[in-house]
Amino acid sequence: MPLSSTPDLKHHPLNKTFRLIGLAAFASMASMRICDPLLVTLADEFARTPGQASRVIAAFAIAYGVLQLIYGPLGDRFGKLRVICAAAAACSLVCAVTVFATSLEMLVWCRAAMGAAAAGIIPLSMAWLGDQVAYEQRQETLARLLGATVTGMMFGQWFGGFVAATVGWRVAFMVLAVGFGLAAALLWRNAIAGTAPVAGSGGSMLDSVRATLGLLRLPRVRWMLAVTLFEGGLTYGALAFMPTRLIQTFGLSPASAGAAMVLYGLGGLLYSRLARRLLGAMGETGLALGGGAMFAVSLLTLAWTPRLEPAIVSCFTAGLGFYMLHNTLQTQATQMAPQSRGTAVTLFACTLFMGQTLGVLAISAAYDLAALPLAFSVAAVSVVALCGLISRGLRGRLPN
Repeated sequence: MPLSSTPDLKHHPLNKTFRLIGLAAFASMASMRICDPLLVTLADEFARTPGQASRVIAAFAIAYGVLQLIYGPLGDRFGKLRVICAAAAACSLVCAVTVFATSLEMLVWCRAAMGAAAAGIIPLSMAWLGDQVAYEQRQETLARLLGATVTGMMFGQWFGGFVAATVGWRVAFMVLAVGFGLAAALLWRNAIAGTAPVAGSGGSMLDSVRATLGLLRLPRVRWMLAVTLFEGGLTYGALAFMPTRLIQTFGLSPASAGAAMVLYGLGGLLYSRLARRLLGAMGETGLALGGGAMFAVSLLTLAWTPRLEPAIVSCFTAGLGFYMLHNTLQTQATQMAPQSRGTAVTLFACTLFMGQTLGVLAISAAYDLAALPLAFSVAAVSVVALCGLISRGLRGRLPN
C-alpha cells in the first residue's frame, strides 16, 4: 500500500509496522554502539590496549557491511519485513551467546556474528520506507526512523558505560538479547504471520549478487557510494573513540562518558524533530554543508579543548551536525536505483560500514601512537572538504 501523497505514516494503516521496525532498529543501533564506552573496560579485563580492544567495533562493522551484499537481494526476493524479522531473531541468539565470551578473541568473533545478523535490519527498513513513501516526503519520514535509531544509539552508549561501572558488561548483552527477541516476536505476530511470502524473482542468489554489482555501472550509484565510504570513515571512526577521549583526557568514568555521549544522540533527536523545518529552510545541499561544518568544529573542540564543558557541548553539536549530513545521504540512497531499492540501500550500508571499519582501524592506530587529537583534526578538515563535494554533487541529482 504505497504512499503517494500522505506526508508520513502517522495516520496510515502501516503505522504499527513502522513502529515495530523502529523497535528492531532501536535494538540494532544499541548493539552497534554498546561497545564504544566499553573499550577501556574490555582492555583492562583482557589485558589489552583500548586500540586492540577496538577490534570488537571493527569486527561488527566489517560483517555488517559485507553481509549487505546478501541481505539486499534477500529483501527484494523474499520480502523486506520477513528478512528484518529473521535478522532480529538471529541477533537475539547471538547476543545470548556473547554473554559467555571468555576471551577478547571470542568476543571479537561474537561481535562479527552480531554485525552479520544486525545487517538485515536498518538498511532494509529504510528500503521498506522507500517503497511506501513518495520522495517528496521521504526525508521527513526517514527522520522518524532516525529517531528510533538515534534513541538506540543513545541507549547503547549510556547503557554500555552504566553496566561496566555497576553490574558488568555481560549484562548489556543479556538485555539486548531480550530486546531483539521481543522485536522479532512482535513483528512476526503483527505484520508477517498469515501474509503471503513475496514472489521470488526466479533467479539464483548468485544472479542477485551479480545484479547488485551491476548497479555499480550507474554513475549516480558510484558517486553515492564514493562519498558514503568517506563519510563512514571520517564520522563513525571518530565517534567510536569519543568516549575513550572523554575517559582518558578528562578522567570521566565509563558510565559518565556514556552519559555524555547521550548528548550526541540528543543532537540527532533534535534534528529528527526539526527535519521538516530545516529541510524547508536550508534544502538538502544546505543540510549537508551546515551539518558537516558543525560536525567538524565539534570534533576539533573535542581534540584540543583543555576543559570538560566545551567537550560536553561538542558531543551534542557533533550529533546534530552528523545527522543533518547523514540523513541527506540516506534519502539520496533510497532514490539512487528505485528499480532495485532494497539492493541499492543495502549496498549503500555496505559501503558506509566498510568506511567505518577503515576509520576505526586508522584512528585506533593513531590512538596507540598517542596521536588521537591529530587524528580527530584530520577527520574534521576532511569532513569539510567532503561536504563541499557532496553539495556540488547533489545539484543536478535531485529528483524533480
